[in-house]
Amino acid sequence: MKSLPVVAAVLALACFVPPGRAQEAGLEEIVVTGARLTEYDPVKTPYVTLKKRADNIVTEVRVVCDTRDLSQRKAELKATLRNMIKAAPGAGVELGLEGEEVIGRFDETMLDAVIKPDSKPDTSVALLVVKTRVALTDTFDAATGRITTFADKAAKAGRTEILPTEDWNLTLIGPQRYRGDVLNLVAEDARKVAGTFGADYAVTAEGLQLPLSWYQSGPLELALYVPYRLTVTPRPH
Repeated sequence: MKSLPVVAAVLALACFVPPGRAQEAGLEEIVVTGARLTEYDPVKTPYVTLKKRADNIVTEVRVVCDTRDLSQRKAELKATLRNMIKAAPGAGVELGLEGEEVIGRFDETMLDAVIKPDSKPDTSVALLVVKTRVALTDTFDAATGRITTFADKAAKAGRTEILPTEDWNLTLIGPQRYRGDVLNLVAEDARKVAGTFGADYAVTAEGLQLPLSWYQSGPLELALYVPYRLTVTPRPH
């Protein structure tokens, strides 16, 4: 995951969409990472964008145990992971597994698969993604605070620790469904440009076939756009 200094930073979340919002529609939840997030460039980035508040904010957590006996170490890790699964709904968070570009489902059937040897001797680790839904009234600190509080308060077995990273990412459910809204904004802007130059000029929009892109426009906000270009040329007489 890509570190966010002042703002947050989207991956694809498949099969892990909150009920009632996108699950029934089969939409993917995109997590904005360096591979998908573009940098705002005042020269190249189009003026017309659609601002959308993120659906969730996510971070990776390391669940680590250094009990020397391997079987006891795994037992303590599994107990802690079960405690996290039980505590997550009440804390307003959800647990997942990070893939190459997706965050997948995580439940008790995956406890053995998720536990791996850590880089230190006699230490094992489970890497999870923890996310929380971004409410309309949330600040960045309030949203991230739910995750850090969850990590602090979840019951730990034995020598297990829950260690959140300091990297935060934003997610957006089914961003491509907003493509029509973005194109409508582009068309509206093109009409205004055409009206400004008058009937003797034609306005052409190029690049509208390109997929949506996005950049970070605020701590909990993304700006969606199509990398189009408007060209104004005199009409032939």
